[in-house]
Amino acid sequence: MASFVSRALPLVRTQPSRISTRLLSTTRVARQEVTPNLGTVPPAKKPVGAFRGGIVGFLFGFSLASSLAAYHLLEEYKLASAALQASVEELQTSTQKVSAHVRRIEAVEKDLKALSESSATKEDIARVRAEMKKLYDGLHVEFLDLRAHVWGIQEDVHALSKKNSTTVRLV
Repeated sequence: MASFVSRALPLVRTQPSRISTRLLSTTRVARQEVTPNLGTVPPAKKPVGAFRGGIVGFLFGFSLASSLAAYHLLEEYKLASAALQASVEELQTSTQKVSAHVRRIEAVEKDLKALSESSATKEDIARVRAEMKKLYDGLHVEFLDLRAHVWGIQEDVHALSKKNSTTVRLV
């Protein structure tokens, strides 16, 4: 306040003398005036020590940072859990598809085995072919014998019809 007054003095001297004699702090009216009771002045707060304030600030900052980290960690965990669940479901569907394919392959192998057991081998076909050839040859020989016999009977019938004879010879 003293510095304010010392700064204000040169300004006051430049103004008319009437104002210079009557400053606010030195007026009689202001000094004699009774000030109303505005209440008690609150006691000055004890300043928080730097060490205690540093610890409180550190603990507040640490708790805030750890709660944010826990929140983000929980969100990351939820996302990873959802991704893992989707991966497990996808794996389950692909496993079901693979097992269905394996069942179809086993059924085809079973049918193939049944067909291979019931089908003929090359030796069976060769043996059946040889038997058919023998049967065909035998039938051909019998056919030729029958043809020769029929030809002989035709010759006899023809000879008899030319002879005009009434006797029948049997051979």
